[in-house]
Order: sequence, then C-alpha cells, then structure tokens
Amino acid sequence: MKQPRLWTRNYISILIANGLTFTSFYYLLVTLPIFGLQDLDTNKTQVGLFTTMFLISAIVIRPFAGKWLEKTGKYAIFISSLLILCAASLLYLLPGSFTSLLVIRFIHGVGFGMATTANGAIVADLIPESRKGEGMGYYGLTLNLGMVIGPFLGLTVINAGGTTVMFIINAVVSLLAIVTGVFVRLPKKANVTVNKTEANNVKGLKGLLEPSGVPISLIAAFLALVYSAIVSFVAVYAIEQGFVEASSYFFVVYAVILLASRPFTGKWFDLYGANYIIYPAILCFAIGTFLLASSTSSWIFLVSALLIGLGWGTVFPSLQTIAIQVAEPERRSAATAGFLSIFDFGFGIGSFVFGLVAAQIGYKSLYFYSSFLVLIGIIVYYFLHGRKVSSQQN
Repeated sequence: MKQPRLWTRNYISILIANGLTFTSFYYLLVTLPIFGLQDLDTNKTQVGLFTTMFLISAIVIRPFAGKWLEKTGKYAIFISSLLILCAASLLYLLPGSFTSLLVIRFIHGVGFGMATTANGAIVADLIPESRKGEGMGYYGLTLNLGMVIGPFLGLTVINAGGTTVMFIINAVVSLLAIVTGVFVRLPKKANVTVNKTEANNVKGLKGLLEPSGVPISLIAAFLALVYSAIVSFVAVYAIEQGFVEASSYFFVVYAVILLASRPFTGKWFDLYGANYIIYPAILCFAIGTFLLASSTSSWIFLVSALLIGLGWGTVFPSLQTIAIQVAEPERRSAATAGFLSIFDFGFGIGSFVFGLVAAQIGYKSLYFYSSFLVLIGIIVYYFLHGRKVSSQQN
C-alpha cells in the first residue's frame, strides 16, 4: 500500500519557518549576554534576566495561544506571531537601556510562544496520521538545527561585524520566516474555527491546557532539567576540562547524528510504537550524560555529544508526538501549547537550579549525578505513559 505524501510544499514551508524561528532564538541566546555586558554595562545577574523574561512571557502566552488557535483559526495566529517576532527583532536596532531591552525581550517572548504553539498545531494537521512519528521527527529536527546554526552564526557575526550588524541579521532571519510562512496553506478542515465544539467551550485552566497531554508533558519537563544543564553549561565545562577546540564541535556532532538518525527513528515510532523508541532513547541520553561527566579526552567528549544527540534528539519529538496523538483533533492546539509550556518550565527551572548546584559541586559532578536522574526518567515515563501503551498492546 502506497504511503500518503509527507513532503508537501506546506510541510516544507512550516519546517523552514520553524527552523528560522529557533535559529533567531538561539542566535540571541548567546549574543545578547555579550551585548549586555559590553554595550549596556550590565552585570552577569542582569544578563540572565534577558532569557528569564523571554521564557516567562513565552510560557504565560502559550496556553492562551492554544485557545486562540481554536477560536480564531491557526493561520491567523501563525502569521500574527511571525509579525510580532519581526517587529520585536526590529526594536533591538533602536538605542536603548537595560530596562527597554527587558521590555523587548518580553514582547519577543510573546511572539515566540505564539509561533511555536501555532507551528506545532499546524504541522500536526499537515502530517498524515500514518506518518505522524516520522513527520514530527523531522519537525523536531528544525529546532535542533536552530540550536546549532543560531549560536554559530551569532558568535561569528558579532565578532566580525559588531552588535548593530548582529541585530540586522536577526531582523533579516525574522523577515525570512514571514516570507516562508506566507506560502503555508492549511487544509480547510484545519483552519476553521471550532466555536461550536464542546472542547472549545471548556472554561478555566482546562480550557487552556489539554489534560490528556499533561502526563507526557511532565515527562518532557523532567528530562528537560538535565537537557537545560547541558545546553547552558557544556561550553564552560569544555573549557574547564581543556577541550577548547572540541567544544565548538559538540553541537555539530549533535546535529549530524540527528540528521543521520531522524529518517529511521520517526519511522520506527510509527511502525513499532512509542515504547520501542523512547526506552532505548532515554537510556542513550543517560549514557551520553555519564560519558560527558567522565570525559578525559576530546574524543570521549564528542562521543558523549553523539549519544546525547541521539537520545534527547529522539525523545523530545517522540514525546511531543504522543502529546498530540492522545488529544482529540480539535484539542491539539491546546495540547501543543501545554506541552511546550510545561517543557519550558522544566527547562527554565533546570537552568537556574542546576546552575546553583554546579557552583557548589562543579560541572563534572553535576553531569555525573544528572546521568542517574535521566535513568530515573525511564521509571517516570513507565508510570505516566509507558505502562498504558504496554497494556493496550497486550
């Protein structure tokens, strides 16, 4: 039987728009602290607020964005979010202060929260049901590529051209996202409002978050605690251990293994089910984190990047796919919003708390103990979702 088509113009366009959105996010994540310290004369504590303010607004807006997607229509919110992102990117070019930059970060976070929620809801509608795991896997890959391209591009531009050129390039990236987004066309059934459905009439917190997706979202948030520590501190840890040259290749190796594995892991998810993929992926993530803590040479350090990329890079899109699949079709927007909000909460908490822990015990010990925390994630997954899948199969 011939499989339904996945690689349509609409699917490719939403992948590019999402990739550009995350490229801009990671681009500014590494360059704004440099801008704050050098141009605004802020201290390290104040610089940390640039990311905090951004994530707070993104987390707060996502549940409401999920509700707006159901009421107003996905395409309208999608384009509106891209316009907000572009407007915020242009505001960085204006002369400002620490306070004004925090305001811009808040606005930018609103656009980011809306965009990532809309992107996830739209791509779920564009992917054929029988290829959901594969399609969401490629969608998750755009986030990971943004994590590699953004920092590399940002640091290269700011070192070569300065902060003004850096902000101009960021604005161009946001503008390209709008241009790409214009080419997205949703299936008629996906872009209609659902005011008359029972799901859309749900009030209160249940109307903003899809309850069926909360358990799987909590698993993502739990594992994000460790993931945040890797993203936030691995470069500093590499320098501390003397892997200065290898540090720049960590996320390159991470991205390469994602590109190589994604065509297989997504298809295996569809063919064999979630447990077949997620249990070994979490184990791979744990081993990679353990090797990171045990690195005594650059090659072990890069092998850890390979395993972490294969593990976490498979776990995250798989969990997001489950969050969408367990929700009713008309509630997938809320499920996407809830999943990303809860994940971001775990990421934000992990970055802050593990930063405090690292200051006390060091990065090597932090990653050593974190590897066992990831292993506990297997137990968390089993009780919150895995055993349900096993019972259904039996």
